[in-house]
Amino acid sequence: PLELQEFPLVPPAPGEILVSIESSGICGSDLYMWKGRDPRTPLPIILGHEGVGRIESLDHGRKDVLGRPLHAGDRVIWDRGVPCLKCYYCQIKKQPSLCTARKIYGINLSSAETPHLRGGYADLIYLFPETKLIKLNDGLPPEIFSAAACSGATAAHTIELAHVRPGDTVVVLGAGSLGLFAIRMALDRGAAQVVAVDIGKSLHKLEMAGQFGAGHTLIYDETSLEERTAFVRNITGGRGADLVIEASGAAKSVEEGVHYLSRGGKLLLPGAAVPVGEVKFPIYESVVSKNVTIQGVWVSDTSHLYQAVAHVEKHADLYRKMVTAVFPLEKANEAFQFLLNEKAIKVVLKPE
Repeated sequence: PLELQEFPLVPPAPGEILVSIESSGICGSDLYMWKGRDPRTPLPIILGHEGVGRIESLDHGRKDVLGRPLHAGDRVIWDRGVPCLKCYYCQIKKQPSLCTARKIYGINLSSAETPHLRGGYADLIYLFPETKLIKLNDGLPPEIFSAAACSGATAAHTIELAHVRPGDTVVVLGAGSLGLFAIRMALDRGAAQVVAVDIGKSLHKLEMAGQFGAGHTLIYDETSLEERTAFVRNITGGRGADLVIEASGAAKSVEEGVHYLSRGGKLLLPGAAVPVGEVKFPIYESVVSKNVTIQGVWVSDTSHLYQAVAHVEKHADLYRKMVTAVFPLEKANEAFQFLLNEKAIKVVLKPE
């Protein structure tokens, strides 16, 4: 379980930004870390990589990614990852999310090291000088932006790699926050129809998927694979889906995804953020002979965070609905249990 602990407040190092946390979302990967299933997690650690807060102190002249001056009191969101910007993946591949030296708030930074506060489940967080920030609209509640830092940014990366075209049919497997972002972003890019699939005890998620624009919803454990595949083919003139986005992180869901695809389709895999096992499907029949693309999607970079923030601002009323519950920080364990009970979509912690 998580426990409250106090740390001494130290002056920020040159270039660091001290931020007072207003809200911090609980991500699905936080649950894996809580259970000890994420290999990236050092102990002890302050979890939380979906933070929104107000600047307490910073060096003069600091600006956000749009070049807007930053001041104490400004509400900001920050890129959860801080890449080195010097390695092969940063410089040559131009994919900073693949940087092997990438520092990630609340995921791979131990609280044993000064200044200790490097995660969002806290009153304050120290941000490295290289951290990319975006100033936020004060007129919207901070909690609706929390998920933009992770599932929203990852969904933006997914949609970018998907190359959604007007008229496409998209199947989204898993209707949690990542799936909901993917549904709405795909439709914003011109997708003609979206099918959302989830399990029966997550019926509230499928209902939310409908509000986000999914025209069709399928209950995984009340239908067979053959029935679901036939449904997708029926609504696409027998072809199958142009794009399938696996947003649940389940290995079986990856195997299922290839069945829905049309010839020339693409399966995108943003959901498996931790090891989930192996998958098995016939390579020739399911992939090679259909010219199918299988695309991994590893987290996001600052451009995707920017897209996610703009997206939430555009659809603020929808993302208010996605936030199921807000818990005080000291009740983090209860918040985790609430999320595990499958009656929630997005749960946010707020310091009091």
